[in-house]
Amino acid sequence: MFVTAIRLFCFSLPFLLTTCGQPSIPTDGQANKPNVLLILADDLGYHDLGVTGSSFYETPHLDSLAAQGTAFTQAYAGSRVCSPSRASIMLGQFTARHGITDWIGAAAGARWRTKQRHTTHLPPEYQRALSASATTLPEAFRANGYRTFFAGKWHLGGTGSNPEDHGFEQNVAGWDKGSPIGGFFDPYKNPKLHNRQPGENLSLRLARETADFLQEHSKSPFFAMLSFYAVHAPLETTKQRWEKYRQKAVTTHPPATAFTMERRLPIRTEQDHPVYAGLVEQLDLAVGIVLKALDSLGLAENTIVVFTSDNGGVASGDAYATSNLPLRGGKGYQWEGGIREPLFLKGPGIPIGQTNASPVTGADLLPTLTALAGISPAFTQELDGIDVSPVLSGSALPTRPLFWHYPHYGNQGGDPSSIIRQGDWKLIHYWEDGHDELYHLSEDPGEQKDLSQQNPDRTASMRKTLLDWLQSVNAAYPTPDPDLDPTKAQAWADRMRTKKREQLEAQRQAMFLPDWEPNADWWGSLVTED
Repeated sequence: MFVTAIRLFCFSLPFLLTTCGQPSIPTDGQANKPNVLLILADDLGYHDLGVTGSSFYETPHLDSLAAQGTAFTQAYAGSRVCSPSRASIMLGQFTARHGITDWIGAAAGARWRTKQRHTTHLPPEYQRALSASATTLPEAFRANGYRTFFAGKWHLGGTGSNPEDHGFEQNVAGWDKGSPIGGFFDPYKNPKLHNRQPGENLSLRLARETADFLQEHSKSPFFAMLSFYAVHAPLETTKQRWEKYRQKAVTTHPPATAFTMERRLPIRTEQDHPVYAGLVEQLDLAVGIVLKALDSLGLAENTIVVFTSDNGGVASGDAYATSNLPLRGGKGYQWEGGIREPLFLKGPGIPIGQTNASPVTGADLLPTLTALAGISPAFTQELDGIDVSPVLSGSALPTRPLFWHYPHYGNQGGDPSSIIRQGDWKLIHYWEDGHDELYHLSEDPGEQKDLSQQNPDRTASMRKTLLDWLQSVNAAYPTPDPDLDPTKAQAWADRMRTKKREQLEAQRQAMFLPDWEPNADWWGSLVTED
């Protein structure tokens, strides 16, 4: 199985960083610099691709991309939810340091009570925009003569903190929203993306906009980021693709039940959602459009292509769309299913058809990509990520701890907690009651055996390292809710275990019926996608 996540370090030769005005025109020497295309999926889980183990979803273009480069099998997102992960990619920092610890727009403090979750703690406030003073990934490239382009989901702030405020010359569809407000078919209801053909698919549109940029700037080095809204909810596909995957599901005799209980919410245990499968295939088709454009323009040999996702697949909460098994949990959860990601690298000097088991994270992308491009920005912020490119030539990464901090509850059922990984060991510290879980990932990747009691010294040592680091970056923590009503909390938990689970099972079975329809016109999907 291929799965990847990259970690980066940057050389720090000083230079004058200027992102104001027009970028410099590339010289002949600059024209030989490698291009960079960063493709980021939204909510795509570790096992949501054929190459990473799915037998239900069909992703031939992404499978081919993995085979043409190096896939990291121990890759991680920066967080279990989107905005923090995206900020880590942009800034090369772990979430506790940059302060965007939840998806931007999530309720915090006393406003969390409006969600009617009745939890023991209130989540803390968090930063709601990308830092204006930090040097972002596109700013680093733009200051070195690269043209910069963004298409798709941003969700790192609104006015004053849009893509064009952080180094991107062009921005298509990136604004403060974290989901496609108008859905995945034109009309999009996106102020940064004009409607042009009723029924056009959003993922394919973003791919075509990216391909147009590649053609326009094929003679100069570029940094392009294609940040899909897929496969985030709302789950939408065409009637034809739903029928294709409905048939595939019923032919394999799907089990009568596909949900079990995690600690707070039901969680999906089967990959057989026919609408989600169609949405995944649309994502793959869109990736194929961009890769084909690179080939046809003669750019593929000199372009570094990176593909990854921002958090685990949605197995609980939201649309209950996929299963991450054998990894535990999913988006919003503290276990591997919430943070492990596919990560593929392809391009000049990158080994073909290889896998790498080095633990890497999204914070590594900034220092790694700049190093691979041969540029040496002087970053204004302290980096947590390191340059992981030496592993591509057989070197080992230095021993280092990886940190995650999520002092929130979120929408998917995860607990407010912080994580440290050291080697094969992973410790989760829970903020409600202060207890720890300890797992040995090489022997127990599904995190079923908590070894904290059998290894008290290791548990204490890792906890201290984690808590000391959090204190050093002034991390924020949840606080007890003085107005908690235990009766209401128990009633909510009981509903999740009975009525909610029954509802989910009924909805799943309905999708297998040949006359099932989500609405009267299948979201207006009138345009042929292929």
